[in-house]
Amino acid sequence: MKLRWLLLGLAGLGIGALGLAWLESGLAARAEESPRAAIVAVLDEQQSAWNQGDVDTFMKGYWNSPEVTFAASSGITRGWQPVMERYRKNYPDQKAMGHLDFSEVQVRALGKDAALVLGRWHLKRETDELGGVFTLVFQSFPEGWKIIHDHTSLDAKKP
Repeated sequence: MKLRWLLLGLAGLGIGALGLAWLESGLAARAEESPRAAIVAVLDEQQSAWNQGDVDTFMKGYWNSPEVTFAASSGITRGWQPVMERYRKNYPDQKAMGHLDFSEVQVRALGKDAALVLGRWHLKRETDELGGVFTLVFQSFPEGWKIIHDHTSLDAKKP
C-alpha cells in the first residue's frame, strides 16, 4: 500500500513538473519576444486609423502625457494635447489626411522597456504626395507600447 501511494505521489509530482515546465516555457517565450511585433502593431493601428480619418484613434499610439514630444522642421511640440491639436490643424479632414503608408520600419531595443524605431512615411492625396522619414522612441507601459518622442522629417523637394 505504501508503494502505491509513493508511486501516485511521484506521478503527481511528474505531472506537476510537466505543467510547471509548460507554463515556464510560455512565460519565457513571451519574455524573450522582442518588442518589434507589439510596436509594429501600434504603427499598423495608427496607419489604419489615419486612413479612416480617425485622428483620435491615431493618437492612441502616443503616450498621453504632457511630456510626450513631437519634433519637425516647424519646431518642437510638447504634450499630448498640443500634438493632437497640431494634427487636427494640419490635417482637418480626410482629404487633407490622404492615404498614409509606413515602410522600411526598423526596431532597435534600447532595453526591455524602450525601443528606437526608424522608418519612412508616404502620404498620397488627391492633389499631391508627401513623404519622409521618422524616428520614434517607444516606451512600454502597463497599457502597452507608446510613442514618447516623434521626430518626423519631410523629404527634400527634388528639382
